Amino acid sequence: MSDQTHGDRLKANLRTLSWLDAPRVRVYAAMILVAYIPMMVKVFREATGTVGSDFLAFWGAGRLLATGPAPRVYDLAAEQAAQMAAGTGQMVAYVNPPPYLFLVAPLGLLPYAAAWIVWALAGWALWFLVARRALPDAGAAGALIVLAFPAAYLAASHAQNGFVTGALLIAAVLTLRRSQALSGALFGLLVIKPHLALLVPFWLAAGRKWTAIAAAAASAIALCLASLAVFGLDTWRAWPQSFEVSRILMSQPSAEFFLRMCTPYAALRVLLGTTVALYGQAVITVITGALACLYWRRAPSDEAAGAMLLAATALASPYLFSYDLPFLIMPIAFLLGMARREGWRPWEKTLLVLIWLSPLATRAAALPLGLNLMPIPAAILVGLVWTTWAPQQAKK
Repeated sequence: MSDQTHGDRLKANLRTLSWLDAPRVRVYAAMILVAYIPMMVKVFREATGTVGSDFLAFWGAGRLLATGPAPRVYDLAAEQAAQMAAGTGQMVAYVNPPPYLFLVAPLGLLPYAAAWIVWALAGWALWFLVARRALPDAGAAGALIVLAFPAAYLAASHAQNGFVTGALLIAAVLTLRRSQALSGALFGLLVIKPHLALLVPFWLAAGRKWTAIAAAAASAIALCLASLAVFGLDTWRAWPQSFEVSRILMSQPSAEFFLRMCTPYAALRVLLGTTVALYGQAVITVITGALACLYWRRAPSDEAAGAMLLAATALASPYLFSYDLPFLIMPIAFLLGMARREGWRPWEKTLLVLIWLSPLATRAAALPLGLNLMPIPAAILVGLVWTTWAPQQAKK
């Protein structure tokens, strides 16, 4: 067989990936899921050993809430003293807004190791129950595609909040057609991490979802007022103290911190410096925001428009880490569902496999290569959703 013939066959195979059927998907996804077990064991040992974990900030805040006035969660000395009880010798500053304290308060009632396990596994389960609804008719293969999504492993291994925010984003999108009020209320809860909802107000306005906008505003205000009533005005006054921690992190000259991020800003910051990164991210945010809003005109459903919103969010926000990306399973699931109904487009299956793997693959490659590659698959995902639209007869 000539090299040209072999190359042609390889190209044709990659163009369709026809051999990757549901039974093989089940096997490969199950293998990946099993591989996560020793990986999670290793991460847990590090988190409870001398390496520590981002989860220290949540657990430490919970301990401070259980033992004294709430404003102490933003006092670095108090945080360090509380986190020393974990025995890791590490300290991570708590920077989330006061409404987030409702989530971390119960964690302080558990020992650090037990709280880490409960947080990671309960978050994974909650996110899976919500995200599974994005691919309801794909059977066991669909369930495994969702459960083994590499971004889910990253959220669990960091014991971060990507499961909570991912579940809120996906649930808000999936409930929009049935209830604007419920969808908006879920979007409003993202006040706990507002940069993930950067595009949401513009997207809802473009879709003329006025009830959802009102419900989102009411939900966000209600949650803030509830935190004010429970944790006090002094806690809100203390919160800006954490801004200094974020400022120091974002102003450091080391590339390592930005290689751990997954945004265009971070990629440009490492390669071209702060000024280019700021302007470049601003342009990308405007473009992706415009695409998310304009897609309403061609979207075959509210779920399709939501898929574009979530795909665009991965590019629009300047401050995201790989553990924030579990919400990307929704646009991936939307494209899988469309392909199951309408057929696969050339190269689409291959690209979706690569996008599905990309959160973990690009995170693993970032430090060795000195490159943040995650914006590339995120941009491809936006392009794949954008090129999916309702047939003309369905719009009439």
